[in-house]
Amino acid sequence: MVTEVTRREEIIVTATKLFKEKGYSAVTMRDLATAMGMKAASLYNHINSKQDILKAIIISLAEEFTQGMDLIKKSKHSTIEKLKLIVELHVHITTNNTYGMASLNNDWMHLEDQLEYYLQLRKKYEQDFVDIIKTGISSSEIIETNAEVVMFSILSTLRSLYLWIPKKEEINLKELTQNLSDVLIYGINK
Repeated sequence: MVTEVTRREEIIVTATKLFKEKGYSAVTMRDLATAMGMKAASLYNHINSKQDILKAIIISLAEEFTQGMDLIKKSKHSTIEKLKLIVELHVHITTNNTYGMASLNNDWMHLEDQLEYYLQLRKKYEQDFVDIIKTGISSSEIIETNAEVVMFSILSTLRSLYLWIPKKEEINLKELTQNLSDVLIYGINK
């Protein structure tokens, strides 16, 4: 079954790329119209504003991460397996939307009426992550340490994948996920 991409979706994809290249604040509706090969006024037949595009990009990604985390947290897997699934979730979402990940990481503060909702999603995601780590500490799967530091250390790497992935010509996603899991979860000790 072939799915037809709507003009609105094309505009969002193009805007996402422009936001990564120039930054959300620097992109104008005229820039977007030029990239789309249309007049700026015609954009408004498909979208209401640049802010609506940003919301569509960031909120959809934040919801995808939160839904993925919910499934991982509720699963019966061990803590280590859950952490591997979190790495896999980030690799999957990032490789499918590297431009959107740039907006998620760099432009979220420009959200207006959806900023509180985004911050709630982010807080929940991070708290679920910490809870998984704390469970691993209490079950002795993970060394006794500060769960927030572990979460921050892992997330810092995973959140920056969007910068690294496009520079690679070929990526084996399974191998990347395994390598990241090895380093981020097991460390680099021999």
